Amino acid sequence: MFVRFVFILVVAVSMAWSQKAEIKPMKQAAKASIHVFTMKDIDGNDVKLSDFKDKVLLVVNVASKCGFTRQYSGLQQIYETYMDRGFVVLGFPANNFGKQEPGSNEEIKEFCSVNFGVTFPMFEKISVKGEDQHPLYKMLTEKESNPEFSGEITWNFNKFLIDKQGHIVARFESGDKPESEKVTSAIEKSLN
Repeated sequence: MFVRFVFILVVAVSMAWSQKAEIKPMKQAAKASIHVFTMKDIDGNDVKLSDFKDKVLLVVNVASKCGFTRQYSGLQQIYETYMDRGFVVLGFPANNFGKQEPGSNEEIKEFCSVNFGVTFPMFEKISVKGEDQHPLYKMLTEKESNPEFSGEITWNFNKFLIDKQGHIVARFESGDKPESEKVTSAIEKSLN
């Protein structure tokens, strides 16, 4: 009886061991990349975000009638400072917070140009949260595609730093000024 028990135990352990040896580790899920999206620029033209491969991006939801609207100056400043090194700011107007971006795309473009001299790429107005959230912002904020930096957009001028492969490497809140050491050091690190 004891010999039979040992034999069964040896067979069971051998079978378990052989099955364990065949188990292969699951591949880690690929990080989501914004390069899969095609967006409309502020003039209504299609822009493939894959056109920005090999560039470091700062994706920002912007608004013209917000307490943070002055950050357009800082965004333009860092764009000019780093653009020759492969850095681009992408502005996405949104009217999700206090109706602080009520204008048309044409009005937003004029406002940004006249008041802040904006030359970085601006896109058509989209929704960055809620039922009508644009798929780009869904990808930027959802836990499944962006576990480290996920979470709802909290207000205008939230910022996502995107590496050259289109992956999020940092997230900054509205109060983080674009020209601050916190933001510029992250940009410089991503450019190097």
